[in-house]
This record gives sequence, C-alpha cells and structure tokens, in this order.
Amino acid sequence: MTTQEMRDRAQREREQSEVVEEFLNPSQGYSSAGYQLLIRLNSEQRPGMLGLITTTLGDAGANIMDIDIREAHADRMVRDIRVLCENEDHAKQVSDAVAAIDGVDLELASDRTFQLHRRGKIQIQNKVNIRTNAELAHVYTPGVGRVSMAIHDNPDAVWALTIRSNTIAIVSDGTAVLGLGDIGPEAAMPVMEGKSMLFKSFADVDAWPLCLDTKDTDEIIRVCEVIAPTFGGILLEDISAPRCFEIEERLQALDIPVFHDDQHGTAVVVLAALMNSLKIVKKRPEDLKVVVLGVGASGVACSKIMMNYGVKNVIGFDRSGAVYKGRDNLNVAKEWFAENTNPEGFDGSVEDALQGADLFLGLSGPRLIEPDWVTKMADDAIIFSLANPIPEILPEDIPEGSARVIATGRSDYPNQINNVLCFPGLFRGALDAHARNITEEMKIVAARAIADVIPDDQLSDEYILPSVFNPEVVERVAEAVHAEALRSGDTRQFGPRVYV
Repeated sequence: MTTQEMRDRAQREREQSEVVEEFLNPSQGYSSAGYQLLIRLNSEQRPGMLGLITTTLGDAGANIMDIDIREAHADRMVRDIRVLCENEDHAKQVSDAVAAIDGVDLELASDRTFQLHRRGKIQIQNKVNIRTNAELAHVYTPGVGRVSMAIHDNPDAVWALTIRSNTIAIVSDGTAVLGLGDIGPEAAMPVMEGKSMLFKSFADVDAWPLCLDTKDTDEIIRVCEVIAPTFGGILLEDISAPRCFEIEERLQALDIPVFHDDQHGTAVVVLAALMNSLKIVKKRPEDLKVVVLGVGASGVACSKIMMNYGVKNVIGFDRSGAVYKGRDNLNVAKEWFAENTNPEGFDGSVEDALQGADLFLGLSGPRLIEPDWVTKMADDAIIFSLANPIPEILPEDIPEGSARVIATGRSDYPNQINNVLCFPGLFRGALDAHARNITEEMKIVAARAIADVIPDDQLSDEYILPSVFNPEVVERVAEAVHAEALRSGDTRQFGPRVYV
C-alpha cells in the first residue's frame, strides 16, 4: 500500500468514526418529507455495476439525488450517493438492499440530519486577528489590564468593551423540549444549539446554550443570577410548567432582559397571526369567543397577550377540563387564568365550548379535536392548531367551509406560526436600546411589526404571516421594540466615559 493510499484509508476511517451510523430518529418516530441518506459504496469496477446499484436503489423505493465519485482505482470505485427516503426504517431497508449486492461493500450509511449536527452546530470565532506580538499585547496582557481597570472604575463600560452587549444565554433544563418532553440537559443541547444558530443567522446576536443538570427552581434561578454579568439577556427555553413561571418572574430583578420563549415567543406570533386574521374575517377582538386547548406556559401567555389586545371572552381547557374560577387542581398560573378568563364560568366540554367560537387555539396534543366539532364554530372561524408534530386537528381533516383561516406550527402547511418570527428581532431591538426588561408593550409592538410585514392588499386566507426568511421581519421587529424601549424610558443610561 502506498503512502497516499494509507492516508486515504486513514481519512476514510476518521470520517466513518465521526459520523453517527445508527438509524436513530431524533423526532421520536414521525417521518420527515426530506429524510436524506448518504450512502458510501466501495464497489468492484466492472461494467454494469453502477446500473445495478441504481436499479437496486430504485427498487427499494429510494429517490436518488446525486452521485459523486470519491475514489477511483483500477479495480474498485468508491461513490457517495445521496438518496431521499421516507423515514429511518426505510433508510435501513435501502442500505441493506445495496449492501446485499455482490461485489459492493457498504462503508457508510448516514442520516443527513446527523451529519449537520456532528461535533455541534456552533463555534466561537475571533473578531480580530492575533498575528504578531504587538497584536497579542493589545488583546491580552499587558494591554487588556488597562481595559479591565477601565471597567472596574466605570462598570457601565462593560457594555462597550466586552461581548456582553450582544450576547444571550439560552438556559434550559431539558424538561419540556419541543414535542419530546423531559429528555434531560444533554439531549436538549442540539435544540439549544439550533436556537443559537437562529439568533446569529437572523439577527446577528451571539447566543450560547447553557443546559443545566438540575430541575430545582431555586438552583436554576441562582445559576442565572451568577452568570448574568457575562450576558446582555437570558432566553429561557424548554423549562416545564409551572416552574417556568416562577423562574421567569423572579429573574426580572436581574436588570437585563429575560424572556421565556415557549410562553411569550409563541404568544407574540399568535397575536400577529390573529391581527391579520381579523383583517380577513372583519371581526373585532372584543367580539371574539376564543377556546384555548392547553392551559400550560404558552396557553397562559397567549391568552394574556390576546386579552391585552382587547379579547374579552376566553375559555381554556387543561387535562382536567374547563378552567374556571373555584375549580380545584390549579397551580398559580392557572389560578390567574381562572380569575381572569371564562367570564360565564363555563364548565362543559371542548365540543360544547366550540359552539359559536370564533377562534380555536390548540397548544396541547395530537388529534384531540374531532372534525364535526369545528363545524359548530361561528362563520369565518379561525383555527390555530399548533401541537407539533401532529396538530390537534390536521388541516385536511377540517370539513370544507368550517374555517376561514387555518394555521399550524408546521412548515409543510400554509400559515406556520413559528417563534423565530419573534425572538431574534425582539432581542436585537432590546439589546440595541440597552433595555432592562422585555415589557408587555414590547411584545405587542413586536406582534404588530410581524403582522405589518404583509401589506393588507396581499393578505389572504393562506397568507397571514411572513416567511421566517423575510429579512424585513427582524428589521421591523427590532425597530419597533427599540422604539418602545426608548419610549418607556426603562433603558440603561450611559455616561460619556463608557464609549472609550
């Protein structure tokens, strides 16, 4: 074996060891329309071999995307073949089929999603170069000492002379992750890394995941308190109710923006969707009857922001049924909900509550709403069925004519209600204004900014929210939040010595 061949073999072995080859599914069993599989085949170099491979893939139901030659030798050929499969089970069948071909060795079978997560999805990168001793002396010792003493003498200078003014901590204990539930801090890391990517990609905010190995409320609060001097804000993520309410409330004393995205990010985008939906159905918020299925963190927050917008009649349901004043089995957040919603004390079923309802908001679980129930809703009804990955009722199961506007949390249907429309721009605006808190007014102006991205003459039943990739979203939300922070006066005021 030549030196080059040895190097090639070593490189292949390194790559294979680095790629997760098992057919694991991070989404707990639901299929994705874009399940991509990378297959690396080391095959005999003889006529007809490639045709045999592609025929086998086709017979196995795989859709070939591209074929790349990785290595070519006189007697062997190494190819990378990317195919689309239905799910992880189908991918296993496809790889087994090509591995069974005589003269073919399967070197690698890797899920594209896992490849993108290999060794994490984010990294730290220097903003200035260190190429000479002179540059080293500026960024580190001895020059850094003068900067440290400047901050010591004037603590506000930390906002101008460190990363703090553009850095967010994403804090999670992994107890309420996506649709997966309590999966722990390690398993929550890929989600928090993804959140960091969204901050950077959409709003140029540097965010770092901090997944905590504790479920203790006091301990989580204490961790946030002691790390606060490093960060300009804290995003609380995937912390289960009711602890998330207390954690967020107590952290308001930190004097930096603290925002629980599961509550308020969802609420802001729901309100934006409602604002534009009401333009279509020509109804006023104060005239609506709203039924909320799922009175957890997001359900309470969505109800609060809708009520701040003018909605007066909200009826909520949890696992025990309708939430009303005087009902037992209520935590602190649900007690507030019971005191401030359901003005007539309705205690019947979801089906009965939907009679004459103008808006159904689902924040609960899959397939909890029967199709015939929504036929009893008011004319021009609005349905926001947001459970992921499977909504309370699928759009195709809603009888024709029963609803005017339908939204889900999924990207494969029109009108996706996605938190990324909110939190990047909201924090961009709050950081730029040196805001001390995220106020209710900031959330409402953020919702209005999202809604206003779509001109009224472009609104339609299937277009009530802009794309998450529309650059105007972050710009408008940031501008609105920045202006509201300055208007409220709850911002950090710096003296002239800060900007040295």
